Amino acid sequence: MASRTASNSPSNHRASLALIAALCGVLVVPAAVALSRQTGKIHLLDAVWAIPIGMGLSLGALLLARGARGQIRRTLERAGGAGRLRATRWLAVAGICVALSAAIAVGFYELLVRLEH
Repeated sequence: MASRTASNSPSNHRASLALIAALCGVLVVPAAVALSRQTGKIHLLDAVWAIPIGMGLSLGALLLARGARGQIRRTLERAGGAGRLRATRWLAVAGICVALSAAIAVGFYELLVRLEH
């Protein structure tokens, strides 16, 4: 009877990529804000460009997680990575929430600036 070893078991690289993308999606907006506070060259409104990047990374992480889930099903649960997929889903949803709240904050700021004049 052949036992499963590290050399003959399939690996799930999509789950790892999804987790990395989700982490980046969560951290990109706060990192841009922190960078704008520490440097004089980047203003806070320049950090707005991090919002679509964070949203894209988070949505991409969800798509990668979907592909990784399919790979787990195709290999009859031998590919592994179920824990990474759970963490990816949580982080990707958190990244989407961060990006949406940042977009709402920028939208209200722009509204207040326009109403001021």
